[in-house]
Amino acid sequence: MSFGTLAVIVLAGLGGPLLGVLGRSFVPVVVGEILAGVLVGPAVLGAVHPAGATVSFLGEIGFAMLMLTVGMHLPLRDRRLAASAKGGAWLAALVCVLALPGGLLAATVAGTGHAAVYAVVLASGSAAVLLPAFEELGLESGTAMTVMAQVAIADVITILSVPIVLQPGRVGHAALGALLVAVLAASLFALARLVGSAEWIHRVRQLSKHRHWALDLRISLLVLFLLSWVAQKGGTSVLIAGFGAGLMVAVIGGPKRLSTQVRGVAEGFFIPLYFVVLGARLDLAGLVHDPAMLALAAVLALLNVAIHLLASLLLGRGVAGALAATAQLGVPAAVASLGLSEHLLSPVVATAIVASSLVSLAVCTLGVEMLARASAATAGAKAAGPQPAA
Repeated sequence: MSFGTLAVIVLAGLGGPLLGVLGRSFVPVVVGEILAGVLVGPAVLGAVHPAGATVSFLGEIGFAMLMLTVGMHLPLRDRRLAASAKGGAWLAALVCVLALPGGLLAATVAGTGHAAVYAVVLASGSAAVLLPAFEELGLESGTAMTVMAQVAIADVITILSVPIVLQPGRVGHAALGALLVAVLAASLFALARLVGSAEWIHRVRQLSKHRHWALDLRISLLVLFLLSWVAQKGGTSVLIAGFGAGLMVAVIGGPKRLSTQVRGVAEGFFIPLYFVVLGARLDLAGLVHDPAMLALAAVLALLNVAIHLLASLLLGRGVAGALAATAQLGVPAAVASLGLSEHLLSPVVATAIVASSLVSLAVCTLGVEMLARASAATAGAKAAGPQPAA
């Protein structure tokens, strides 16, 4: 790998913000990054070869950091989320139940098997997409909080399920590795709680803040890479390590500057690199020329919307929240990455899964905009107040 290749990857990563600037509504940057990856990959320009050892390892770091940010984005300390947890839990549970026959239907249509994999994809959500969208538009309504709780719960359940459904024959081995990561993460969390209130820790962190040492970021990265190393040695995925590290930060509640620093390192370089490399690994031409795989992508996209709408209807919820909850990012990306790395999924099946997730981002955008309009209408009605009698 050369600096020229690295420059091409970074340039391709700018396709995400470019698409966001050109788009007339909220467009997740990942869409542009994956499409740019397809463009610079072997299928089109051939400027980036994802099979290279260095590119592959950098992509693995990006994947771990993606899972870190997914975990960090879960608003576990938000009291409003706790108040909406019950409604969100019922929605997430019903979506999981409905996803089971959905996975079987998708496997039947495509003729590929992998019903459990498709079920997990259909049950997934994406707090990493939804939370920034809600924050950008200032959405804090009860409906928005219930959707956020639903997606947070779905994230936890489905992310932990990915290694199991991809390699059911190695469930025991993967579970043992995940347990090792969980024990280490819990131990580090307990240690952080134990020494976090110490006076000398406070002094060191203040010194770090004033002298710009970024110690919180350095320690977070140390924990991430340590957990990832244990995950690899234990025979499980760095997905568990990254997500576990993110959950630790979300529960402890790191300073705002930590979120800013992580965003700079992860979202400024490693995560765009990961999505560009993922795009370069996809077989878009194979998808276009394979009717069964096109049908798989279409069925997954349609089932995702139908399942969330049906769950919302059965529980008396609105359409806008159901559409917003359809966003899929971390789980489909994890399924595609791990499936390709372990040769468990063909490139065209991985492409169909990622394509359906891109459709879900468009549907989510529509739902978020509907929630924003409803919230603005409610705020306007409250501001106008009761009209005086004639």
